[in-house]
Amino acid sequence: MRQRRVPDVVVNRLPLYLRVLSEIDVDHAPIISSYELGERTGITPGQIRKDLSMFGVFGKQGVGYDVSILRGELRRILKLNRIVNVGLVGVGNLGQAFLRYGADRQREILSREGLRMRAAFDQDERKIGRRIAVVEVYPVARMPELIKKLDLKIMILTVPAGAAQEILDRCVASGVKAFLNFAPVKLTVPAGVRVHHADFTLQLESLAYYSREWEGNEEQTNIESGTD
Repeated sequence: MRQRRVPDVVVNRLPLYLRVLSEIDVDHAPIISSYELGERTGITPGQIRKDLSMFGVFGKQGVGYDVSILRGELRRILKLNRIVNVGLVGVGNLGQAFLRYGADRQREILSREGLRMRAAFDQDERKIGRRIAVVEVYPVARMPELIKKLDLKIMILTVPAGAAQEILDRCVASGVKAFLNFAPVKLTVPAGVRVHHADFTLQLESLAYYSREWEGNEEQTNIESGTD
């Protein structure tokens, strides 16, 4: 039987559910309803039930979800019930901030999310051999070797836009199939490879629309009235 494809938007909501469940003390609140989960996530109870039903039956009608069981199932679905090794390419200001943030949460990440930052790569010889928090910086030339040796499954790209495609291609050739890209550029990837983009500039530009509410109202009034 062909496995039903789960929409990306559903997969993207699962970590949000998991985050909420991970913050619950099961000794005090062993059961959570879809209504309560919806209040904590901002997602409607109906949508939550629909999302979870794509992976099986986890709750009881009129009772709710067992927090421990659902948390474990979501970790399994997201493959976070095992350690997932992560690498980072580009140890500039953003890359260093990311590595330090990861180190501060390392114990929490290992115990809850199953993600572990294992290595960083850069071409700057002044950075190679250094440790940023708990992560050693290696030369980019050693990426193919260390991707296999350290079993790196996800790569974070914090490189300049002009270098992102080449770095991604080299990682893909070494077997990496999942990327978080901070470079402001569209990347071409083969089938079976997933890239999530985190473009701060685009986010800020879209937020600018909401920064002055009265201008938005004035613009809408002008559109409706047909004036310039």
